[in-house]
Amino acid sequence: MNSAPAHNSDAVRHLYVHFPFCARICPYCAFYKTRGNSADFAAFCDALAIEAKCASEKISLDLDTLFWGGGTPTALSTDHLATLMRSFAQTFDLRRLTEWTIEANPGSVSAKKAAVLRRAGITRISLGIQSWEDDLLCLLGREHDARQAEESFRIFRDAGFENISVDLMFALPGQTESQWRASLERTIALKPEHISTYCLTYEEDTEFLARFELGEFRAQDEIEARFFELAMAMLEAAGYQHYEISNYARPGFQSRHNEAYWRGEDYIGLGPSAFSTRKNERWQNIADHREYARRLSAGESPIASTEMLTTEMKRAEQIALGLRSYQGVAADLLAASNAKALLEAGLVAYRKGRVVLTQAGKLVADSVAEELL
Repeated sequence: MNSAPAHNSDAVRHLYVHFPFCARICPYCAFYKTRGNSADFAAFCDALAIEAKCASEKISLDLDTLFWGGGTPTALSTDHLATLMRSFAQTFDLRRLTEWTIEANPGSVSAKKAAVLRRAGITRISLGIQSWEDDLLCLLGREHDARQAEESFRIFRDAGFENISVDLMFALPGQTESQWRASLERTIALKPEHISTYCLTYEEDTEFLARFELGEFRAQDEIEARFFELAMAMLEAAGYQHYEISNYARPGFQSRHNEAYWRGEDYIGLGPSAFSTRKNERWQNIADHREYARRLSAGESPIASTEMLTTEMKRAEQIALGLRSYQGVAADLLAASNAKALLEAGLVAYRKGRVVLTQAGKLVADSVAEELL
């Protein structure tokens, strides 16, 4: 955003805000979310403003990135969002921000809302399109169709956003390779700066897992690998750098906020269910938006649980997360014997003192990480 002086090296530079509300509850999603009403939205906004002020007073913050996720932040009204953005600008020093992301669903986008977000200083949109096939969008429980998805993308472009990320999902029940190829082609044609591609996983406490356990759905490793390879080939050929297992970006448009997570940097999370990690401590807010609002309005802490991170826990996270990134993991973090075996198997390579996944290794990234822990 600007060329500000160097950041305070001791301060936390990354802030995440969890918005718990969605117009619909997607049957595959395991994040904390709910369908709220106008009273819930107002109570949440008031509570979030209180928590933000408390965080600014108790924690040394020198923000580089801000990420509003969920849930669906854009499920809130334009007025609620505008009020929150003014509150954040008054509470935090946002002048050093290099990236302010908001997640958006196509069904909750309007030209007015996009213009308000742009004027408030948001620089990056993460648009949850997921698929360009209307039958698959219906299966996923999405509130939009393909026409609305493209219209929403163009609304954000017309509002002046020059950094838009599109989310896609693959290996969906019944999805064909030709459908996946067509989704990638249609996305590339829009020329977003960033594309995320996520393989469907069957998460705890979701309708999709229940259907999977009943045998209605099944995972097929061969199909998942083929779809993943197709995404890598097509997106890299289109000029996108595969900088993390699920993420591709044009040069200079990597998600700075997510890269901070993958490097193991400290971050603060606000909102119901949000996690924070600072030095060797991690805590999570209560995953109940009404109790979250009640506690903060009563002057109580919204924190539900805390844990202390050991050196071994932090090392394991560094390996698991770092290996997913194109930057890889410092070789001295790894057991030499394990790394050597994976090197000989062609799953990892050495690059400037770091261990990185090869194309073959990317197909089995989780297994490689387990071997290196």
